[in-house]
Amino acid sequence: MTVTVRGGTMCAAEQQAYVEEMRRRHPDKIFTSLTFTLDGDYVDVEYEYEPVPFERIRRITGYLVGTLDRFNDAKRREVDDRVKHTKV
Repeated sequence: MTVTVRGGTMCAAEQQAYVEEMRRRHPDKIFTSLTFTLDGDYVDVEYEYEPVPFERIRRITGYLVGTLDRFNDAKRREVDDRVKHTKV
């Protein structure tokens, strides 16, 4: 994890306290970076998480599916024949 301090200096103990607090508040997240922006008595904290993998679920020909690997040939053909709409 990268830690960046802008607008002043922050001791390592204070940085570590913020990091521990962020981990306590978001135990299921993995942080990739934290940026502390000092503004007088205030500290703004910006953070980025590690991307969370997910499986895309689509509604195709009346079925909720993630992939087409379980479709038979007829269903695959239905998918291929669908009209694809694009934004203009």
